[in-house]
Amino acid sequence: MPGTAALPVCDIDVFSPAALENPEELHRVLRAAGPVVYLSRYDVRALARHEEVHAALADWQHFESGSGVGLANFRHEESWRPPSVLLEADPPRHDAPRRVLRDILAPSALRVLRAAWQRAAEELVEQVLAGEGTFDAFTELACAFPLRVFPDAVGLGPDGRENLLPYGNMAFNSFGPVNDLVTADSHRVAELSAWVNAQCAREALTDDGFGARIWAAADRGDLTRAQAPLVVRSLLTAGVDTTVHGLAACLYAFATHPEQWQRLRERPELARVAFDEAVRWQSPVQTFFRTATTDVTIAGAVVPEGTKILMFLGAANRDPDRWDDPDRFDLARDPSGHVGFGMGIHQCVGQHVARLEAETLLTALAARVEHIELTATPRRHLNNTLRSWASLPVRVHRTR
Repeated sequence: MPGTAALPVCDIDVFSPAALENPEELHRVLRAAGPVVYLSRYDVRALARHEEVHAALADWQHFESGSGVGLANFRHEESWRPPSVLLEADPPRHDAPRRVLRDILAPSALRVLRAAWQRAAEELVEQVLAGEGTFDAFTELACAFPLRVFPDAVGLGPDGRENLLPYGNMAFNSFGPVNDLVTADSHRVAELSAWVNAQCAREALTDDGFGARIWAAADRGDLTRAQAPLVVRSLLTAGVDTTVHGLAACLYAFATHPEQWQRLRERPELARVAFDEAVRWQSPVQTFFRTATTDVTIAGAVVPEGTKILMFLGAANRDPDRWDDPDRFDLARDPSGHVGFGMGIHQCVGQHVARLEAETLLTALAARVEHIELTATPRRHLNNTLRSWASLPVRVHRTR
């Protein structure tokens, strides 16, 4: 292929079950191979080092999202869903939706939710601790809390919320190749898409949530009425799974690093640092694609126009050239600079919502639990894009 002669070549299937289950060795191979690696199975270039991934994420002019952030190129292929007006769009199409959501989800705008979310977190923790102290932390905490508070904040009704995680799983799988993970959900595409689309209509939303504020922005002319339901859908697509798996990463980290749990209990103000460090350490979003808008040089290698570039966010977040002892979860670390939320104009607009969810749940848990330990090996749920979980069996020791 043009432009590949001087590149190190990797013929590993980076979307194989083995690579998705345990990506760390693959990440070490890719980082060691060079700043740009040719993935022969998919005819794409890969970036796995922090410097190059960070730079590409921040440079939307040369590495566009509008051709799709998955393997498929939207310039030539149709998607089963309309492309996201945030994640899969570049300026100027990206600007108005981003500006509206940035204001709605700003930290100052979220302050009104803190007290209610703290109460909800304390109620959930009390409910979980009412048992014998052994439970699945993935389903009963990491899933249960976001599915309780986030749909309420968006303005969803009570029915059908169990569809949110399957829809997100399907959407994030679609960023990879059409493999067994994609075909396993193909029979649900129409059903789940219809349900999510129905929730984005103005009449389906309460009048006091994020969704209503998005529609109000359309009434003011800040968005078009065609954009409004797509912006709501972006919240429902990207706002649940990523937070669920980020919270699960936190709980897994504390179950395997008990000294860090004690540090959090002593200093609960570290809850947000803990969430960011868990996002760095586990990277719930492992990969995203970009497309070269012109012939572009990366670390001396020319990437031709139209080429798909696969950025390994998880590998960048454990790059030893950027982080000391990167495989360790450590609350003494400053995790800022991780690329788990992206970077640049496409950086996750809902990251402050995720941090608030994590802060309220972790502080409620730290006030009541002395120790968390695994009772069995956690199980992963494979996804082409997400570092997902299926179960996280734990035992907790309550405070006296």
